Amino acid sequence: MIIGREKEIEKLNELYDSGSAELVALYGRRRVGKTFLVDETFKKRMTFYHSGLSPIDDRYRTTSGRISKMKDQLKHFYRSLLMQGMKKSKQPASWLDAFYMLEDYLQERDDSENRLLVFIDEIQWLDTPRSGFMTGFEAFWNGWACHRSNIMVIVCGSSTSWIMDNLINNHGGLYGRITYRIKLDPFSLYECEEYFKAKGFEISRYDITFAYMAVGGIPYYLRYFDRKKSLAQNIDTVFFESNAPLKEEYERLFSSLFVNPDTMKSIVEAIGSKNRGLTRQEVLAKTGIANSGEFSNYLKALISGSFIIKYCSFGCSRKEEYYKLVDPFCIFYLRFVKSGLHKQNLSWVNIADSGMVTAWKGYAFENVCFNHIRQIKAALGISGVSTKESLWAKRGDEDSAGAQIDLLIERKDNVINMCEVKFYNDEFFVDRNYHFTLVRRKKMVLDMVSPRIAVHNTLITTYGLKRNEYSEDFINIVTLEDLFKK
Repeated sequence: MIIGREKEIEKLNELYDSGSAELVALYGRRRVGKTFLVDETFKKRMTFYHSGLSPIDDRYRTTSGRISKMKDQLKHFYRSLLMQGMKKSKQPASWLDAFYMLEDYLQERDDSENRLLVFIDEIQWLDTPRSGFMTGFEAFWNGWACHRSNIMVIVCGSSTSWIMDNLINNHGGLYGRITYRIKLDPFSLYECEEYFKAKGFEISRYDITFAYMAVGGIPYYLRYFDRKKSLAQNIDTVFFESNAPLKEEYERLFSSLFVNPDTMKSIVEAIGSKNRGLTRQEVLAKTGIANSGEFSNYLKALISGSFIIKYCSFGCSRKEEYYKLVDPFCIFYLRFVKSGLHKQNLSWVNIADSGMVTAWKGYAFENVCFNHIRQIKAALGISGVSTKESLWAKRGDEDSAGAQIDLLIERKDNVINMCEVKFYNDEFFVDRNYHFTLVRRKKMVLDMVSPRIAVHNTLITTYGLKRNEYSEDFINIVTLEDLFKK
């Protein structure tokens, strides 16, 4: 059963019934459910399916991290053809030969009435160094497939940057050939709740949010959670036990997506060292990578893969852009697994209330909010208003105290929502000291903007606000009930 994905399923079926040649690019983060989506949508309607060999297998690695043996990919492609009914012939020696074979195979099954559906999964793995894969694929589409109104080709990849560079933004023979593109996002909190319901879990929205903060809305990761265990027990099972299924996932994730996984990990880890993120120059200084166009491509690949975001700190120019780590799984892994916490034989149950975990929960919940801006805007009644989201931090000095604002939503209707993000297990309480902190922060923001701008104190929290003499400080309150909206 598919959870969510209604719009994607509707669009895929619409394209299937279009009566025109379709070349569809489906992409998204590893383990997000791309293959499952296609398999479930097109049950018994697929003419040919193939998936590339994973580069994680060390037997096929070069020093740069890519599969070195084109012949293994070709052999695997040939076997897919044989397994799906092609008559035995000579194994292809090049990708041109391989796609000629695919053309022959499809022509044998072309009855002019039924759709020919081809699904090539993890296509970036087929593009090994000097293999000529793109030449073969281009010849297949431009020379044969695009001229047939009854063919639909779906190419799927976990490397968003490869899909963007080689297909969607292709400047060669495949320029403008993609007829539709679908980026498959991780589950929202609403979809995570639907998933847990479908699996028979008895679990609160607080714990669902906690699970999201640890693994993100990645269906493949959520499948490891056991409904017979508490959330804390599940965290131990998934990350910290000796055979924990996600203990090695961080390494597999980067090795499967990037030709230079160590470099990409060093960038992610540098950016993740600060909650606010780092500027470009700070990343360069921390990693020792040369400042170049290649480095820009690294950052672009991480942004397109939804690992990091780029934002301008509030009140600053574009020259002061920051890069912030927002992938929940990577944040959790770096804080608690890569740091060696699991080697101390500590159970998550026993450290769940520690200062280190409390600090992470605050940071992780901020990222939940960044990933649910649409729901927050709906709760504020500004879904149709153009906005820009950022955060802001000011270091203290001898003359003034520092400040940090978790989320600022700058609106085209001359309002700024200054958001305080609090992950509490009860209603949030504003005491006298916090009241004056809010007053000071609001004044700092007002001093930086035009007099026509209004600043609304906005609380985003789990269970709402406890009423007292200071609770009117907040004009808007957004709770988990709002974040879990569809």
